[in-house]
Amino acid sequence: MAFNNYGNRFQQTTPVVLNLIIINALVFLVQFMFDGTDEKITREIALFPYQTTYFKPYQLVTHMFAHGGFFHLFFNMFVLWMFGTMLERAWGPKRFFIFYFACGLAAGIVHLLFQNAPAVGASGAIMGLFAAFAYLFPNTELIIFPIPIPVKAKYAVAIMAAFDLFGGVYSAGSNIAHFAHLGGLAMGFILVIYWNKTEKNTFY
Repeated sequence: MAFNNYGNRFQQTTPVVLNLIIINALVFLVQFMFDGTDEKITREIALFPYQTTYFKPYQLVTHMFAHGGFFHLFFNMFVLWMFGTMLERAWGPKRFFIFYFACGLAAGIVHLLFQNAPAVGASGAIMGLFAAFAYLFPNTELIIFPIPIPVKAKYAVAIMAAFDLFGGVYSAGSNIAHFAHLGGLAMGFILVIYWNKTEKNTFY
């Protein structure tokens, strides 16, 4: 996924986004170096079903920084940089930080309620960013790889939501946390709509 506007591709990274990318990369490096065959690091920080003995409440936060492979990490960080930088500029670091973690926590909670499988990754929080971006900049054209045709953000987010809803309902046993994505997306829309309605004079 990328903007259909080359002028935005080299935008300066904002501080919260930059720190989130660094933390995610460092956690992945620790996973890569110390996991071993028993995945001892990942088993501590992934989000496990609450019915299991592996579940710990702190995993609702730590799972957002763990990833299942290099390309999983790369894609999430690329989308975080792409949408997050613009949103952090619009809101400021504090509001962006609150928004990101609220979406990530909502994603984890919804995942626990609907999917009986471990989860790792920042995807839920990032889907919240996508929702906010589509709400604020609905007509921005995006390229969704591998489709080479530009799609407006408001349609792209609808496509992604439909994909996750279908996958969550009909793809039992999938290794994609579809309901976590939907939870983050829903929280993203709720927050951005609420802020927009209650703070019209100061909101972006």
